[in-house]
Amino acid sequence: MGSSSSYNSSGTIQNQVYRYDVFISFRGPDTRNSFVDHLSSHLLRKGIFVFKDDHKLRKGKSISSQLPQAIRGSRISIIVFSKDYPSSSWCLDEMATIAYCQQQSNRTVFPVFYHVDPSHVRHQNGVYEKAFDSLRKKFKGDADKIYRWERAMNEFGQLAGWDVRNKYVLAMVLLSVFYI
Repeated sequence: MGSSSSYNSSGTIQNQVYRYDVFISFRGPDTRNSFVDHLSSHLLRKGIFVFKDDHKLRKGKSISSQLPQAIRGSRISIIVFSKDYPSSSWCLDEMATIAYCQQQSNRTVFPVFYHVDPSHVRHQNGVYEKAFDSLRKKFKGDADKIYRWERAMNEFGQLAGWDVRNKYVLAMVLLSVFYI
């Protein structure tokens, strides 16, 4: 936990107190019991305070107020893009909140491309195309929500991140985190 200084709209310095060092956004069934557990365990062993939602979320329910508060209260966000990440409106709402916080206060975001091509995230094609086609139908009346999700995916898909489509890179990511 800690604080940092930033400028507000009037140009004065304001201190931001963070409750967590890192917020991890991930699709539970894809990564909870593998990559995300290893990543969060290594970070915690290094004394880095991590928020990772350990509760199974009910399908069709909207994101709880606890998650956006945890995102806003975190210095860094790690988004683990996996094959089924875009099939969860919870994950996409988290991602949109992360994008908003990044725009408002220049927060650091590290994307992890877990067995997905970064260009599929960036352009919502490949494994992500089908999920977004389904989302467009499901949220037909809320084009703004779809637009926020697509824009955030495009933005985060362009960031330099960790592409862990093979075990060697996965090991390197975990080692680099271990030596923070």
